[in-house]
Amino acid sequence: MNNQPQNPESDDAICLALGRVVKEMLKEGNPTEMKEHLWEIYSGFTYFDHDCGYNARRADIFLTFRELMFFVQRVEHTMEGAQA
Repeated sequence: MNNQPQNPESDDAICLALGRVVKEMLKEGNPTEMKEHLWEIYSGFTYFDHDCGYNARRADIFLTFRELMFFVQRVEHTMEGAQA
């Protein structure tokens, strides 16, 4: 277990770095487009996966997809709130 105190400056630096990554990602498309692309990717995966048979990682892949969708939705809502 990590018992070291959190460094707020370090946390701020991480948040700023992640913010820059998200900003760069959004140059490629808006959150609505990203959600559509994620659905297309996941739908293609499930179609292919169904034809290939059993996949022990199917549930893990779905959970990753779900978390990505939630993340993009949070980005979308944050951007909408910032524009209001």
